[in-house]
Amino acid sequence: MSRHVRNRSKKAGAAPGTLVHLGREKAGATKIDVIEYDATSLSKHHVTSLAQCQPIKSSPTVTWINVDGVSNVEILRQFGSCYGIHPLVLEDILATDQRSKVEDYDDYLYVVLKMIGFDETSGAITSEQVSLVLGSHYVLSFQEGLAGDVFEPVRVRLKNEKSRLRTSGPDMLLHALLDVIVDNYFLVLEKLAERIEEIEDELIEHPEGGTLHAIYEMKRDMLFLHKVVWPLREAIGRLQRRDSSLVNEQSLVYLRDLYGHAVQVLDTLETLRDALSGMVDIYLSSVSNRLNEVMKVLTIIATIFMPLSFIVGWYGMNFKNMPEYDWRYSYPTVLLIMAGIAVGMLVYFKRKGWIWKK
Repeated sequence: MSRHVRNRSKKAGAAPGTLVHLGREKAGATKIDVIEYDATSLSKHHVTSLAQCQPIKSSPTVTWINVDGVSNVEILRQFGSCYGIHPLVLEDILATDQRSKVEDYDDYLYVVLKMIGFDETSGAITSEQVSLVLGSHYVLSFQEGLAGDVFEPVRVRLKNEKSRLRTSGPDMLLHALLDVIVDNYFLVLEKLAERIEEIEDELIEHPEGGTLHAIYEMKRDMLFLHKVVWPLREAIGRLQRRDSSLVNEQSLVYLRDLYGHAVQVLDTLETLRDALSGMVDIYLSSVSNRLNEVMKVLTIIATIFMPLSFIVGWYGMNFKNMPEYDWRYSYPTVLLIMAGIAVGMLVYFKRKGWIWKK
């Protein structure tokens, strides 16, 4: 769980609105991509600074500015001064342990959520915070730049002149960005479901201590995902209620559909959590059954040797007047009796179904 927790000691005692980056830093410089589009045109370019910020802001086209890497506090200050973003919003963008939420600042909406991924090599869940600012004709997106970028399908859709995004406002662009993030949750849950099936097979065939460790690792990941998805559903629910004039009527049906996807993600997550909880019981039962099988074998062996030990002890008393001592065939006779007792007990156990079950 520690990989999902950010250290806030650097901000302890600081005034509200103090801009301090909390989280892991992306390797390399902050990357800023700008896409401007309308129904007939689309332009895409990179910028290294926000010196041209004002012309972009006043452009009549829909503008999408994507910032990859939020550890540069100075760039965040420039965005704040250019777009009039409240210092508390900038503070939340830099503090990468935020709970998913939607905040209305009249001139713009601030949306924050988690973008998750799945590391195929380690089998671990990766996550990073994504902050979105929706204005009257622009969308600003801020990524940590650590877990990859799932926005490429949106860029591909924007290149298509017949795409609905090209003829819609920035609220539809916001929906598209949220939609690809939520859709990626399904991909991660599919990977986790496959891993859970593998663990179930291990539990049935040969449960070991490593299997129990894998179950608890999965339970921690599920706990983190629940912490991410539950407030996300509330945030999308607030968007689809259209509390802000920045969300148009035509976007509501898509936001309602997105809300349904978030609910479905949460339901799937709950199902996987229940399966994991049951797997702990299965593991304990499997270990108990294996122990019972071992104890049954040991008990059968001990039971067979009880009469044999009695016979050996009886003739080990070394009394002089025991007539069997002087009989010529006493030794082989005792061995045959002992073998007969052992075989007879095995046959009895077999008929009772205690051993050698089919």
